[in-house]
Amino acid sequence: MREEQIEKLRGVVRDCVSKHLYSSAIFFADKVAAVTSDPADIYMQAQALYLGRHYRRAFHLLNASQIVLRDLRFRYLAAKCLEELKEWDQCLLMLGDAKVDEHGNITDTKDYNSMYLDKDGEDREINIISAICFLRGKAYEALENRAQARLWYKAAIRADPLCYEALECLIEGHMLTCEEETNLLATLQFGPEDGWLSSFYSCLIKKYDKENVVETKFRDLELEVSNTKTPAKSLFTLKNNTDLLACKAEYYHQCGEYQKCFELTSILLEKDPFHLKCTLVHLAAAMELGHSNELYLMACNLVKDYPQKALSWFAVGCYYYCIKKYDQSRRYFSKATSLDGTFAPGWIGYGNAYSAQEEGDQAMSAYRTAARLFPGCHLPTLYIGMEYMRTHSFKLAEQFFMQAQIVCPSDPLVYNELGVVAYHMKEYKKAVWWFEKTLAHVPSSLSEMWEPTVVNLAHALRKLKRYNEAIIYYEKALALSTRSLSTYAGLAYTYHLQGNFTAAITYYHKALWIKSDDQFCTEMLTLALSDECRLGIDPKVETIRSQLFT
Repeated sequence: MREEQIEKLRGVVRDCVSKHLYSSAIFFADKVAAVTSDPADIYMQAQALYLGRHYRRAFHLLNASQIVLRDLRFRYLAAKCLEELKEWDQCLLMLGDAKVDEHGNITDTKDYNSMYLDKDGEDREINIISAICFLRGKAYEALENRAQARLWYKAAIRADPLCYEALECLIEGHMLTCEEETNLLATLQFGPEDGWLSSFYSCLIKKYDKENVVETKFRDLELEVSNTKTPAKSLFTLKNNTDLLACKAEYYHQCGEYQKCFELTSILLEKDPFHLKCTLVHLAAAMELGHSNELYLMACNLVKDYPQKALSWFAVGCYYYCIKKYDQSRRYFSKATSLDGTFAPGWIGYGNAYSAQEEGDQAMSAYRTAARLFPGCHLPTLYIGMEYMRTHSFKLAEQFFMQAQIVCPSDPLVYNELGVVAYHMKEYKKAVWWFEKTLAHVPSSLSEMWEPTVVNLAHALRKLKRYNEAIIYYEKALALSTRSLSTYAGLAYTYHLQGNFTAAITYYHKALWIKSDDQFCTEMLTLALSDECRLGIDPKVETIRSQLFT
């Protein structure tokens, strides 16, 4: 067979692979390799076998070649075959010995000082070392050694910032805290033309910065993603990119702007109905808004299209949770976690379903599992603290809230819970400090979601007898929501304590208009009317009243 014929057959193999005709590719690649015995042709045959799902045969071919331990490309493909065969220990053995430190630096690279044949310089390639590190991470994660997996994923993204899958595993698996994510991105060495990628990655990580900071990041990416030296006609933008808009929707959800989030994800899912990251955010927003019909439709479609995905059964669990059928929701959240043990929303939903029925022990068990599996996610620890607070174990609750604060120091919800614990322990100065810190960390302007925090701050100020400040915050709370009994009652009580009986009576009436049988407001209204009748008559009465109300 002449060289021209052989080269023509190589072209046929490449064309068969591009057209997904893998049996044809295997047939012709086998003939080429038999004629030439060239390592590049053996690799081409092994790759065709791999793509045709003949993993055992592909591995045997690679392992039988004399070059498998000397060429990183051969070794990597052999390890990929073992990955598909779920032989994880053998996969790690094939990848060779190497060590990695806490920062993702590979410290022992003797196995990586191998040749790398047939490196194609036409296209930009991802570093083979990065791909090997990523595969190591996957193997360690499959062996449930998530600590080692985290280090190898970090090594992969540090070896080549284009290895997006490694960053995705770190983020989706909640393996890093907020600070660790930021530090990791700061150490990545992007090329001069990859400034847009650095900005995109910064949008993917946890988004608890102030609204103007995050919005600026999104706006910069949407407006222009190109080198300013290029001609205007070659500029391109990511304004309508689904991944970027899904990140923005996730940010809206974290800010508590659920309606805005839901509207954006609805538009995105019309454009790309099978974008699973956007689907998860859409489910979360629909849950918060109580859109049970939307959850039902989404769950039906997901179960039909992706019956083996954890997300599908999580959607079913969300629907049942939304309609308050917690037993059924728990069953489906459990199914989601059994399909994918690293699916964080499934574990949290499972715990929440138990918590909704006040089954604290089972809820704690689910949250503890989530906290162990996802050290970069502060929510399981936060929920454990909430469970302890529900049982009045305030000291324990405070410890877990502080742990959550270490993992994610910028989530205002953590500070709110710390304020509530301090209030219950009658540490009112501390409570005021935590509530003020909560409001300082709210990323956007105050919405109705933060009305309870404002009310709690007013209550704490009232306890400290800082009545004028308390009244200011009660009025701020009323500007956010006019349907809160607690706000009207607290404001009335504060006016009552100040001796402003007319204002107190007015607000007691407003509170009773919301809930006519409220015992506290009914009794205090009677007392306020009585106090107003004898205003200023007996100083002793004033003294007794102040002792009763403080």
